[in-house]
Amino acid sequence: MGKEFKGKDIISINNLKRNEIDLILDVANEIEKNPHKYENCLNRKIMIPLFFEPSTRTKMSFQMAMMQMGGNIIDFNPDLSSRKKGETLRDTSRMVNGYNPNVVIIRHNKDGSAQLVADVISCPVINAGDGQNQHPTQTLLDLYTIKELRGKIDGTKIIMAGDLKYGRTVHSLLTALNLYKDCNVTFISPKELRMPSDFIKDANNVKIEERDLSDLEKSLRDVDIIYMTRIQRERFPKGFEGDDLYEKISRKYCLTLDMLENSGNSHIKIMHPLPKITEVDKKVDDSKYASFWKQAENGLYVRKSLLYLVTGGKNEE
Repeated sequence: MGKEFKGKDIISINNLKRNEIDLILDVANEIEKNPHKYENCLNRKIMIPLFFEPSTRTKMSFQMAMMQMGGNIIDFNPDLSSRKKGETLRDTSRMVNGYNPNVVIIRHNKDGSAQLVADVISCPVINAGDGQNQHPTQTLLDLYTIKELRGKIDGTKIIMAGDLKYGRTVHSLLTALNLYKDCNVTFISPKELRMPSDFIKDANNVKIEERDLSDLEKSLRDVDIIYMTRIQRERFPKGFEGDDLYEKISRKYCLTLDMLENSGNSHIKIMHPLPKITEVDKKVDDSKYASFWKQAENGLYVRKSLLYLVTGGKNEE
């Protein structure tokens, strides 16, 4: 199963065809339903997660995935590494390559960093987020969740709300939805954080509409999913002007339970890449609309699928 994936880098959604994405999701579904068959499929294989940015869900789910499939992890702490002495990412990667891992996971704050690492390291490299660029494994678990919620991805009507300028998760998700049929995407954001034009231009197979943040409530009526994103303070310009802009935007951006219940749309589901701060009211967390907890859980199955496929794991069939 998926022999063409063995040794493959997962750097960008742009590198994956629809049939390859569908295979990753199918394997993830098989793993979720039959975890015991995959308990030792990565026996004696080694993963090195190079996380230069903070992470909870992505790092933990990759580590848990590796452990639950019998693999080993050599952890890496950038604050205790030679990066503090000025070592470059390229040199760190060359050093890591000499230890012959089976797979490397990279998260970094610089756009293009994942490709830089993949150019140096000979084993499969998986991008866990590079700056404002891409986050392909998040997109794959997002697609898995959409398919779980709707039974299919084709024809999805989705709102992407919040920070669409700096949000690498929505950049990757829009790119992926372009591979499917009849998807409708409504962008809702302040003018300062609109989706970059290059991503819109490339999504020529998706019907797109852009609306202001004030249109959030009325836009809930006729969609399947609202994909909320955090206003990323760390991406704003440093100093007073950046802080002032962040406060201005975040104060008027919040999805409430009343908005959902008054929308007349009882089947709408909320997705969020997490962490969430103030953009989703706490009363929503335990409502029938909230799908972000299961979405986060789905990261385990999708990342198991990726590790299994790119390392050529063997299950117990």
